[in-house]
Amino acid sequence: MKLNVQKIPLEFIQSIPRGFHLTKKDGNNFLLVESLFCPNGHNLLVDSVRIHHEASIKLKVTINETSGIIFIDAFWGSHCKLFSFIPSTLCEINYVDAYCPFCDISLMEKYTCSQAACDSEKGILLHLPGTKNSIHVCAKLDCPGHILDITNMPSEIIESVSRMNYFGTGSDDLFGGI
Repeated sequence: MKLNVQKIPLEFIQSIPRGFHLTKKDGNNFLLVESLFCPNGHNLLVDSVRIHHEASIKLKVTINETSGIIFIDAFWGSHCKLFSFIPSTLCEINYVDAYCPFCDISLMEKYTCSQAACDSEKGILLHLPGTKNSIHVCAKLDCPGHILDITNMPSEIIESVSRMNYFGTGSDDLFGGI
């Protein structure tokens, strides 16, 4: 899949929070997640599976009755992922329950999705380096909702970056979203 270019606010580029870095691909700037942790401090980025030639985010998940590992693209706003299993689609609406692949701690939180068409109240909480910044991801498959929680940065800049989605704003595909 090709990454679509999105404008990253200059104010964000000038003070990129720890856990992200700016990278160039084909002459364009992209945000890349470089460190992401579970509550117990395990780094969820792994080099063993690469997406778009970069390390990926590794999560242990359960979807309906099926469990396995997923690897998520570390490019901010990309929803490209690789599954180690084929999720069953027993339900009309599918949710992910996510865990650290190293210590099995739950990454789930109560979360109200900000996407207009989504009524999810489940989310995945991922911690950026330090104790203050995090990423909240909607747990509903096919929902692209994700929000940055960054201290010391204006809310309009955070909202602008949070809305970035490289592959659109969802689809009818089970593998869209998170």
